Amino acid sequence: MKKTIKKLDNNVIKALTAACETAKQWGIGFEWLTHTARYEHFPGSLMITCIFNTRAEMEYAVNNNFDRQLRQLIQTELLKAGIRVNDIRRHVRVDNEESCDMEDQGDWQARLTRWKG
Repeated sequence: MKKTIKKLDNNVIKALTAACETAKQWGIGFEWLTHTARYEHFPGSLMITCIFNTRAEMEYAVNNNFDRQLRQLIQTELLKAGIRVNDIRRHVRVDNEESCDMEDQGDWQARLTRWKG
């Protein structure tokens, strides 16, 4: 990884870690998040997946606009790191451990790779 790309990736990780730690305190079943990016097409290629424990917790979060608050939190932390995305809704999605276990035998790498589109 080139030095500039490594620095950019570190900034993304720091921003997402801050957002993750805040969101875990909300008590809505949010567990963790991860990201993928093709840095030659950054920030357009940035995709952040927010993982909830169960499908029910994820649906509760979506039905009560916590997913929107989570996107706003992520966008704020990215902006603090100097990273601007045009439409955060296109860069953040939600998923859950329960569905990954059922559909992908818990293999997040396979699940995220399939979702790259």
